[in-house]
Parts: sequence; C-alpha cells; structure tokens
Amino acid sequence: MAPLLKRLVAASFAIAIAMGPIVIGGVAPVEASEIKYVVNNTAITSYDIQKRAAFLKLQHKPGVSQKMAADDMIEQALKAQELDKRRIVIPKAQIDQSFAKFAERNKMTAKQLSDVLDRAGVTASHFKEFMRVQMGWGQLVGARYRAENSGGTSEQDAVQRMLQQGGAKPSATEYLLQQVIFVVPAAEKGKLGERKREAEAMRQRFTSCDTTRQFAKGLIDVTVRDLGRVLAPQLPADWADLIKSTTPGTATKLRETERGVEFIGICSTREVSDDRVAELVFQSEGGGDNKKGDDLSKKYVDELRAKARIIER
Repeated sequence: MAPLLKRLVAASFAIAIAMGPIVIGGVAPVEASEIKYVVNNTAITSYDIQKRAAFLKLQHKPGVSQKMAADDMIEQALKAQELDKRRIVIPKAQIDQSFAKFAERNKMTAKQLSDVLDRAGVTASHFKEFMRVQMGWGQLVGARYRAENSGGTSEQDAVQRMLQQGGAKPSATEYLLQQVIFVVPAAEKGKLGERKREAEAMRQRFTSCDTTRQFAKGLIDVTVRDLGRVLAPQLPADWADLIKSTTPGTATKLRETERGVEFIGICSTREVSDDRVAELVFQSEGGGDNKKGDDLSKKYVDELRAKARIIER
C-alpha cells in the first residue's frame, strides 16, 4: 500500500497516532433503539449513532454531535457495502490481533479494553467493526491509487523503472519509535503550560526506549506507546520532519495536539534496502502524500454516496 494511504488503515502505527489515550467518562443509559437511516439496504439505528458519538468523543474529536456521528455511520455503511461488493475480507483473527495490540499499547489486556469501551458507551464490537472497515477501505483505496496513478506499479516494477531511469536501488531509514503523550483533557486546557514543563523534563531525560516507562511511573495521565518500526517514506506528515531531525537515543521536540503534549523517542535507526523500499520511494517521488490519499478516499466516498439510496426516518 502506498505510504500516503497509511492513515486509512486502522491498525498498528496508524491507530496509535490517530487515536488518543482512552479516557472514561459518564455515559447516558441506552434508550430504546430505532432506525434513523437506511443506506441502501443497511439500517442505522439510534443506538449505532449513540455508540459512534461516544467513540468520537473517546478520540477527542471537537464538536461531536448526533449529526456528526450519523454522518460517520452513513460513511462507514457505504464503505462496508463497497468491501462486500469487491469481496474484500478482513479475517476475524487479524482484527482480534490488532485489537489486542491496541490494548497492549494502552497497557491493558483485551478484556480490560473491552470493559473500558463498554463503560464508555462504545462497545468492543463497535470498535472492531470500525477497525474492519478501515483496514479493508485502506486496501481498496490503495488499489485504486495504484491503478490511477502508478499504472499498477508493483514492488518489482518500481525497481525496474528506477534502474531504467539510471538510479540505484534505493535504501531508506527505518525508525524504531516510541510515543509519549501527556494528556490534557479539553476541559483542563489551562494546565497546558504545566504539562509542557513536565513533558519537557521527561523529554530531556530520554536516552533509551527501555527506560521511558520507568520515568513515567508516578506521573499522572501519561501514556507510553511502542510504535514499532516505521520506514521514512511512511512517517506521518505532522511528525516526519521532527523525527528525521532527531538523533537516535533522543526525543523529538514537543508538539501540542488535541490530546495534550506529545513527543516521540527515537529508539534506534537503521538503513534498509529492498523492493518494498523501492516501491515506497518511487510512489513518494511520484508526488504521493497524505493529502492525495485523503482526497482520493473522499472522492471514492462521494461517488458511493451519489449512487446510494439514503433514507432518513
């Protein structure tokens, strides 16, 4: 899959960056569910919308409303229907594995994460369905991007085209990364300055990913996530420059995000060279970026929406 599409896949590094630490809040009791929309032959109930609203709040999305949640569910229904049409199947074992990894990054077991999601009004099944659709959608958009922009370029094709153009088979830096988040809830933005000082003190102490969790002990609302190995062409745009300019064994400068204050530790780096790197670099040099991936996804969804029969009850 092209690096510009990485944010479409709800797994591993993409989910870790995209979704903030879990914060449990009060949840209104579930009311009787009724059908609110019918998207082609898929019914969306008031309970579905309620769960999606809770999920959006859990991600710290600003201005969450019933309409926002309903629109999100309509879009998911369109994507799910397209997956069925194109016979894209994400195995249950793969979803469960991603769910377990997400729990681990949040220092929980899968059972504990399920309990947290239930108490937050989201439910584990709702989250897993979101993951399933995002994983499959990433595959669909990736295939469409390659067909429209790369002429179906494969890893081997990319290598051959580079060699024909007089270039050597490329290498890329692979980063082993760790993310640290000092959480600042939306209602406590006045504490941002204090949290920045705490985060900066920890950032300056960073020398190894092996000691980060030890430093975090005793600190309130601090999340440490191992992000694994990420190739340079796959780094998220908002972190790429900071990561590339940071020496291994140190941490990036602080960034304020919707979650609070964050930095990423560079555990180690190494140079790798293989056909996969060639494909990624070729697509990157061809002008690919996250915006193109987002634009293509939006165009795809808009096409599905234009052809769909959406009835509001």
